[in-house]
Amino acid sequence: MSFSSLGLHQQLVTTITDLGYSEPTPIQSAAVPEILKGHDIMARAQTGTGKTAAFALPLIHNIQESYKIQTPSSSDESSPKHLQTLVLTPTRELAQQVFNSFEKYGKKTAIKNAIAYGGVSINPQLEALKNGIDILVATPGRLLDLIFREAINLSQIKQIVFDEADRMLDMGFITDINRILKVIPDDRQTLLFSATFDDAIFKLSKKLLTTPKLIEIDEKNTAASQVEQMVYAVDEDRKRELTSYLIGSKNWHQVLIFTRTKQGADALAKEMCKDGIKAQTIHGDKSQGAREKALADFKDKKVRALVATDVAARGLDIDQLKYVINYELPYIAEDYIHRIGRTGRAGNKGLAISLLSVGEEYLLEEVEAVLDARLPQQWLPGYEPDLTKQAPTSRKNSRTAQKNRRKNRAYGKKKPK
Repeated sequence: MSFSSLGLHQQLVTTITDLGYSEPTPIQSAAVPEILKGHDIMARAQTGTGKTAAFALPLIHNIQESYKIQTPSSSDESSPKHLQTLVLTPTRELAQQVFNSFEKYGKKTAIKNAIAYGGVSINPQLEALKNGIDILVATPGRLLDLIFREAINLSQIKQIVFDEADRMLDMGFITDINRILKVIPDDRQTLLFSATFDDAIFKLSKKLLTTPKLIEIDEKNTAASQVEQMVYAVDEDRKRELTSYLIGSKNWHQVLIFTRTKQGADALAKEMCKDGIKAQTIHGDKSQGAREKALADFKDKKVRALVATDVAARGLDIDQLKYVINYELPYIAEDYIHRIGRTGRAGNKGLAISLLSVGEEYLLEEVEAVLDARLPQQWLPGYEPDLTKQAPTSRKNSRTAQKNRRKNRAYGKKKPK
């Protein structure tokens, strides 16, 4: 199948061909025609399979149809633009990635895109909105700021996209989303995209979508097939040592490392630098400028390791990234899929290593339940765990309760009396 067979404008087909795309991925082949037909859709596919293009290309096509824009030179630049398409993302990094995709795919059109996210001055974003735009990529919090300032008009929205829908809900954005939906026309096309869906999201989708088309390219919550997954059992106090050993002894570069907390990320990066492994961090406590610099240094291979939290890592798109290390397994098992999905993208091979210490076995069990597969544990010579150590008896229950509280807050459930 070719892109032209999907029903896209030839101009769009030419643009993506020039970008090096020869044929659509499965998610693009399935989603693009349904979006062009105007259906609401709920789509899931593995990270790195082209989900952004799957909604960006048909949305650009639709705006071209509405304005009859073929090239910038032939369009009526004097005609006022109004916001037609809204894309919501959970993080600043993902917003930037999606915005860049719209810019890239629509570069031969006169379609105007804008981006809005927190952590930076709102003034440039306000300026970008003044002359009218067609597409806005935004995080929920900053979009609400714009709405409260009456700086944006959402009354003519025709399409809304929830990208990484599971993460937005898990991060507690449901209240913000409900506020946004109140000022958007009911007669709209709604698209939900993510790498994972759980039962709660399916339940919520019934409130957001109208007779949606369900598109599932892979089995539920599966990890990228090109990613080799390994689990090393190691003592908690030797995780950092093992991490630096793996990177140094194997001469790895561009290694993305996940921790559960911002403080843990900072502490790990600091100690790795002492080991001679140049590392930086990216998390929510850092300014947007610092996050962008850390990511740029990592992409330019000025640092060998980037230590990240789950929220900050959403939207990181690094070409040819080969190595992901789960320094700590996530409390929410579905995050494991998003973590290792940073590698093995676009058909490339990747390696995901998880470090498992005493007391964390239940986290691995939850990941395996989501994957519906066993991840064999192994020991690395010289780093064998001390089997005499015992796990804290209350740890599992407290962490499970913490995870449940987070999910309940995300879906608006009240805590039991």
